[in-house]
Amino acid sequence: MQNYKHLLVTVFQGVQTITLNRPEKRNALCPLLMDELVAALDEAVECDCGVVVLAANGSAFCSGLDMDNMATMHAQTVLEARQDSERMARLLRRLYAFPKPIIAAVNGPAIASGMALATLCDFTYASPEARFGYTEVRLGYIPAIVATFLMRQMGEKRTRELLLSGRILKADEAMRLGVVTRLVPSGELKAEVTALARLLLLNSAQAMHRVKDLMTQRAAESLDAEIEAAIEANAEQLSSEDFREGVRAFFERRKPEWPSRHAQVR
Repeated sequence: MQNYKHLLVTVFQGVQTITLNRPEKRNALCPLLMDELVAALDEAVECDCGVVVLAANGSAFCSGLDMDNMATMHAQTVLEARQDSERMARLLRRLYAFPKPIIAAVNGPAIASGMALATLCDFTYASPEARFGYTEVRLGYIPAIVATFLMRQMGEKRTRELLLSGRILKADEAMRLGVVTRLVPSGELKAEVTALARLLLLNSAQAMHRVKDLMTQRAAESLDAEIEAAIEANAEQLSSEDFREGVRAFFERRKPEWPSRHAQVR
């Protein structure tokens, strides 16, 4: 098992737990953490665990992309911007098509790409402190890659509402919308996730793998094309004036003044 800088990985009685471990950054996704997550998931495929749990240390599950990294994205070359988008696509595709059951234990805010991590797992258990939202448009960014998966989970109308509004959902509303599988009382999240993992371990691993494969392979061809288009859209948006203004406004703690408001949007 690899040593990771931003993850803790443990295996106990057939369950591998991958814990996001950047609490000082609210477990924000930097390039290294995304690469480590993919590596840890790859290891989980090969190990003899039957179930994977994705958890987090600290008060947040994952606050999305690391803003310190986003602050420099507008200065990237086209190739660098595309590589960043490909990194995110690789991580989300790995979660979506992961062959073993995977449970998200959401202990706090899961925002933007953090919400994607939580909801692309097979089961999403959340405490009342959890919050969810695709807030990218507030920064002049676009959740293009996430949208390809969310459409399949929630349908077009709900996807439009969440991605265009950028609003934050409380845990109980996320439960009603089907974003959360189960809402768990505070202090009981770990126990409830463990109980679910134990239940899954009683099932045929081969049969569960086959179920997941049937669902993901059916969409594979169209998903590949959609993700490629999303990668291009993300990379293009990184060079936009609205993205630059959104990041500046975030760090200056003010409302953004969108350049596109003064231009015709087609």
